[in-house]
Amino acid sequence: MKIAIVHDYLNQFGGAERVVSALHEIFPDAPIYTSIYDEKKLPEQFKKMDIRTSFMQKLPLVSKFHRPYFFFYPFAFDLFDLSEYDVIVSSSSAWAKGIRKRPEQLHICYCHNPMRFVWRYDDYIKHEPIPALFKKILPFMLKPISYWDVETSKNVDYFVANSKVVAERIKKTYQRQSVIINPPVENELFKPADVVEDYYLLVSRLAPYKRIDIVVEAFNQLGLPLKIVGGGPNKKQLQKMAGPDIEFVGKVSDQQLVELVATAQALIFPGEEDFGIVPLEAMASGRPVIAYRAGGALETMVEGVTGLFFDEQTPQALIKAVHKFQFETFDRQKIRQQAEKFSKKVFAEKIKAFIVKKYEKEVA
Repeated sequence: MKIAIVHDYLNQFGGAERVVSALHEIFPDAPIYTSIYDEKKLPEQFKKMDIRTSFMQKLPLVSKFHRPYFFFYPFAFDLFDLSEYDVIVSSSSAWAKGIRKRPEQLHICYCHNPMRFVWRYDDYIKHEPIPALFKKILPFMLKPISYWDVETSKNVDYFVANSKVVAERIKKTYQRQSVIINPPVENELFKPADVVEDYYLLVSRLAPYKRIDIVVEAFNQLGLPLKIVGGGPNKKQLQKMAGPDIEFVGKVSDQQLVELVATAQALIFPGEEDFGIVPLEAMASGRPVIAYRAGGALETMVEGVTGLFFDEQTPQALIKAVHKFQFETFDRQKIRQQAEKFSKKVFAEKIKAFIVKKYEKEVA
């Protein structure tokens, strides 16, 4: 069984890229095809992988400004020749599932989400710092992309969704069923600490749709210490908003992250994520999570056991949840046990079994 892995782009490191890394561990001989690759922005293990890029790799400033090139991606993936492989495993939230395949090849798409900027345009774009006129024009520009997205979904033999939420979106958007296999969490990396310090923690890419702004406003009013890990386009704006109790730590090493997560009072998770690996990293460390009641957090958290929810994306709702949290107690071992259900080992067993089963069915 000769396998190729395909991913949208490798110019940032998040949950989707962790899936790619885990897939490569399962299938170490499989090359990774992607539109662009910036090795400086990826962990060291990616340098050992056979990563093959498209013509887009040579476009000016494409790693930093990859979004404006959205009309190029369909061509980039269409031009890849993967005819020598038996199985294509695409890791996709936009473009990778559009890869060409022969009728006898098996294409399994691990879908992180149907194109968020197309199918959830209002939620995704409204907080982005884009000129109002362009926001009005952009939906018309994205119309051909939406047709392409639906049409290329027909070339996928099997969809794997990363969560129930995404499975529902796949059904609604593509009229396709999917099996749910949750993304891997590095449980062996994250462990409970003996001492907890007096600060709350937020770990996120600092993009507008992540709603870090409500956390900054809430903790300005609470006057409690908050550490923010991560970088992104919204960093300067958030720093201007932040009071003296809020520290922007920036990007950190894995070891620094492990220590910060393990010793925090709680992780704050204000966005609506399709799955959300960061809360599970906190839970693997035995730390509770205060999360917005939506998306993947509803599948991974147990209210009152692994943390608390707040119901509105407002500073007031978060402040209320933090006040409630201060009077609650949580068992770190029970929190850790919940995280174990989403370990990398569980992911590897499920995804490998699924791929092998579907391949054997095709060749039988």
